[in-house]
Amino acid sequence: MNVIDLFKKLLESPSVTPEDGGIFNFLEEYLKGFTFIRIDREGVKNLFAYRRFGEGKHLCFAGHVDVVPAGEGWSSDPFIATEKGGYIYARGAQDMKSGVAAFTQALKEAEAFSGTLSILLTSDEEGPAKFGTVEVLAYLKEHDLLPDSVVVAEPTCETQFGDAIKVGRRGSINGVIEIIGKQGHAAYPEKAINPVHQIAPVLSNIAGAFLDKGDEYFAPSQLVITDIRAGIETTNVSPGKLKMMFNVRNSTRTDQDSIRAFIDAHLGGMDYTLTLDQSAYPFVTDANTTIVRTLSNAIEEVCNLKPKNSTAGGTSDARFVAAYGIDVIEFGVINDTIHAPNERTSIAEVKNLYAVFTKLIHNFR
Repeated sequence: MNVIDLFKKLLESPSVTPEDGGIFNFLEEYLKGFTFIRIDREGVKNLFAYRRFGEGKHLCFAGHVDVVPAGEGWSSDPFIATEKGGYIYARGAQDMKSGVAAFTQALKEAEAFSGTLSILLTSDEEGPAKFGTVEVLAYLKEHDLLPDSVVVAEPTCETQFGDAIKVGRRGSINGVIEIIGKQGHAAYPEKAINPVHQIAPVLSNIAGAFLDKGDEYFAPSQLVITDIRAGIETTNVSPGKLKMMFNVRNSTRTDQDSIRAFIDAHLGGMDYTLTLDQSAYPFVTDANTTIVRTLSNAIEEVCNLKPKNSTAGGTSDARFVAAYGIDVIEFGVINDTIHAPNERTSIAEVKNLYAVFTKLIHNFR
């Protein structure tokens, strides 16, 4: 079985979150010579497999086999790998069975390594992610099996295969502001305190505001308003309360304290409450680390293209890895059809991704 055969096999194993579609049982047969550990929690299936070649560093490839539901609008069966025009169409083709196939085949064919090679896979990345990678990492720490470096094979490239590595991710902070006024008759505004009128003069200073200047890794953190509502949907009653929701994809230069200070600077004279919840924390892996340099060199060799170091996009399970102080990066195929109908990846990309991972394994020290 070559990497494309393996890719098609994975695509045709239905694995909508939190199911693994039988993939983990298959991998236990496919990866001869590896030691397997199953860490299943609360209906979520997780697999860690490792092979120790020597006393050197531990390099791990991580990802997920679960996919989002297929939805409607497909031109072919979303769980049949359909080849057309140099592409393979199926749910999970980009996100992220292409990556799983590429590193699994590279690991299977590895004949020598200075240390330990491993894979970490979950069936709960697309879901709540509470019993997936986080549980595996806790187990690995307890049993002294944490890797030195991790590659998460999420789709990272933008317009051309090899053009971007994710060396970090922004954090995500959700906020809810409630401004308390005094409800009253619209004909007597002087007897009411209208929170809409209160926030109107300062709203333009809050909406879309940049909270920092960013740096070489991160774009500026921006406050994005996602919802505003007030009143009781009638024209003769001034509202007594306004609720506004926002999200900040934050760099390492912005945190909850700085957001609170920013909001208070603009709403300080109002009767308001602010609730913040951080669902992900920002992280970055230095460009001079072994894993970044070695992977970048492998991409240049295969693609004749120097990748940029990016932190764009949403969150991934790499955030859980980074929390343990492990050097973690992401690299995979082009990201332009994930979660969409007719999700697809080119055959050339999958072959090149496999080639990059093979070189990474060969050159990593």
